[in-house]
Amino acid sequence: MLQKVLSRMRKAVTDYDMISHGDRIAVGVSGGKDSQLLLIALSELRKFLPVKFELIGITVALGFESFDVNRLLKFYNSLDVDYHIEDTQISRVVFDVRKEKNPCSLCANMKRGAFYQAAKSLGCNKAAFAHHMDDVIETLIMSLLYEGRIHTFSPVTYLDRRDITLIRPMIYTEEKMVSTCVKVLGLEPIKSGCPVDGNTKRQNVKELITLLMKENRHLKANLFGAVQRSGIKGWKMKNQGEPL
Repeated sequence: MLQKVLSRMRKAVTDYDMISHGDRIAVGVSGGKDSQLLLIALSELRKFLPVKFELIGITVALGFESFDVNRLLKFYNSLDVDYHIEDTQISRVVFDVRKEKNPCSLCANMKRGAFYQAAKSLGCNKAAFAHHMDDVIETLIMSLLYEGRIHTFSPVTYLDRRDITLIRPMIYTEEKMVSTCVKVLGLEPIKSGCPVDGNTKRQNVKELITLLMKENRHLKANLFGAVQRSGIKGWKMKNQGEPL
């Protein structure tokens, strides 16, 4: 199953010219199944891609007491990769100081800021997040329903304020493929400890898609194909070919 994930990732990397020779890539590792698999797969891709690049796993610790740092360290050490844990008090700011009723947006913004700052301080010119195909689709629907616009994140984004390029090598990989691969590899997701985990707008959209899939099993493929053909900024393939 890992080979299937690697094949999808390699195609995404090639189609969107994500990785160049000499890149130093900061891989966002939250401890969840997606980010663990991303780091493992990128480590494997280094053996096959025609370019040489470096990886460093970066975890932003939000300050939740139940976050199992020892399990995270065990994971990193099993891969023999460089890593950095950025300790923060984001949870205290969001829940105790600001007392946010809808904390996810502020938390995500602060977490990204801490991640990019750590990445730049460690000499990285690129960052990789583990967003997969289902994330692309869910973000599109969330944008339509809650913002009234057609939008989703791009495969490659240059962040000029941070002077770093964000890549998403798993955009061709379905969540069910990720879950199967994680199970085969025996990976155990490390929970963040967030008290609102799983109670979000994204979870509501995920459930909506599951319901609609009962009537149309091609729904996800149709939506993802629409994104590729839509002209949404950043989705034009560097290596032109048929949509996935």
